[in-house]
Amino acid sequence: MRSGIPLRKRLLVRLLITSVLIAVCSVAATAWLAVETTTRALREEQGQVLADDMDVLNRLSGYAATHPDWQGIEGTLRELSDRIGRRIALIATDRTVIADSAVPGTPLPPRAAATVDPLTIDTHTDRGAQRGGIDPRVVGPYRLPAAERTRLDRLAEQRRECFARNGVDATVERTRSGRPVLTDDDGSALDYVPLECADGRLNTPTATEEKALGELTERARTCLDEHGVDFHEPLFPIVDDRDRNMDTRYLMGKLKAQPQQRAQRQARACVDRARRAQLDPYVAPAADLFLGVGDRPAVRFDLSPANWTKVLGAAGLVLAVTVAVTAVVATRLVRPLRALTAAAQQPPERHVRVPVTTRDETGILATAFNELTERRARLEAQRKAMVSDIAHELRSPLTNIRGWLEVTRDGVVDPDPALLASLHEEALVLQRVIDDLQDLADADAGTLRLHREPVRADELLDQVAAAHRVAADAAGVTLRTTARGTPWLDADPVRMRQALGNLVSNALRYTPSGGTVTLAARRDGDDVVLEVTDTGTGIAPEDLPHVFDRFWRAEKSRSRRTGGSGLGLPIVRHLLAAHGGTAEATSEPGTGSVFTLRLPGGEPPKDT
Repeated sequence: MRSGIPLRKRLLVRLLITSVLIAVCSVAATAWLAVETTTRALREEQGQVLADDMDVLNRLSGYAATHPDWQGIEGTLRELSDRIGRRIALIATDRTVIADSAVPGTPLPPRAAATVDPLTIDTHTDRGAQRGGIDPRVVGPYRLPAAERTRLDRLAEQRRECFARNGVDATVERTRSGRPVLTDDDGSALDYVPLECADGRLNTPTATEEKALGELTERARTCLDEHGVDFHEPLFPIVDDRDRNMDTRYLMGKLKAQPQQRAQRQARACVDRARRAQLDPYVAPAADLFLGVGDRPAVRFDLSPANWTKVLGAAGLVLAVTVAVTAVVATRLVRPLRALTAAAQQPPERHVRVPVTTRDETGILATAFNELTERRARLEAQRKAMVSDIAHELRSPLTNIRGWLEVTRDGVVDPDPALLASLHEEALVLQRVIDDLQDLADADAGTLRLHREPVRADELLDQVAAAHRVAADAAGVTLRTTARGTPWLDADPVRMRQALGNLVSNALRYTPSGGTVTLAARRDGDDVVLEVTDTGTGIAPEDLPHVFDRFWRAEKSRSRRTGGSGLGLPIVRHLLAAHGGTAEATSEPGTGSVFTLRLPGGEPPKDT
């Protein structure tokens, strides 16, 4: 083999040349890298300081937007100060200290970094910028009570469904005031409203909003009268249900005959001043924000003649050592690599292994190659079995549908309701198999979408139990739920109902009449544990490790109707993995089985 490979293409020669070039280039570039790294680090530090400043301003502005005064800000301020490692001080406009992370008596910086006033500057809508306008977290008298929020949520969902029927994908989001808004999938406002969906019900102000808007109109009336701006009552007739910002959500109506451009501009100015006056009692007073500088002198790197000598000497030494060591190591590396190359060139169906002669990286590579070969052989066998299982699962209902359709076409039987119901049932069997395969395909591709929200575990169990109550009664099985406390999950409720539903359906299938299926929930440290326990036939110890394998059934003789498709439990495992949880099974033949789902716990919503 050596004589057949040109000298310039041999691995040993190429490795030697590469190592020499790497050594020379690395030593020569050390000084430049040091300067470049130091400069970049300083720039990144400056960028981080700016990001910290904007985050502090946003947090404090959010506090001011949701509190009528600064009482209780000390804890938040000290938390921010500890996180960024700098001093933070809030000073009132009369120079009174509101809160300061430094010890009393410490002089303030010469200038304030910013002014915290949520009625003047918005730091929340566009992170990293200070936009003129009212912070959208300021709600004031526009906060909707629970009854109005429920009604608007129902109207928003009806409009979203109307959008979907007209080919427009929309998402319902809740604003700070509690009003739902319709946005695009990326969070931006929708540009198009189908005519069928423009019923005006979601755009009509609620009683709470009408009261607040009426007060705003009265506050602005004096200014409007002074500038001769006449308007039609009410001043704010409709709501833009696609806008999150309060100052642009309530649309101004038409003005009476007058120079429209000037009147509109003057009306907006009057309303803007009136809105700030209306919201002022609900926000904390404006305050100056002072931040500690914390500058450090930049580190300078100067390559002097003495340093040049050291660099050249080190370069020569590194070069000599690199050549010698590389020659020895490369010779030892080439030998097992040739064996790996010869094995890799064999036909795939032979599944050739290579001997592991070393314990270094080459030996690890050889071991990994052998494991890959074994895994490939195992996956090939699994693939053949899975294709066979899928073909079997789809062939049976298709054969039944085709057979009945042929005899119906030939006039042998009449298409009576019983026959149509049987064909419909076979179609549902096909649909369930296809849906299960689609869920598994999405999980394998990493495209399984979750819509997380706070979910009470006990309510989740009650919903699943209610959905399977009829099936349990028909099977003569008692279905009950129990929960220890009120554990909360941060999960997709639809997907969790699907996972628990698969477990309950499986338990009902293997639990004889008179048995019991129990759904339980409890808190275990930071996790929430959900259990589905049955008093069924149980699972044999040799079958227990395979219960989450695809198309696996404890009894191979069972049909799809009596034994399931073999896809329900694999879907449960993938859904739990997508939530960051685990699924386990324990069983004792003749006594029953316990399926345990462990998920990270969540916090209850703050508005509950």
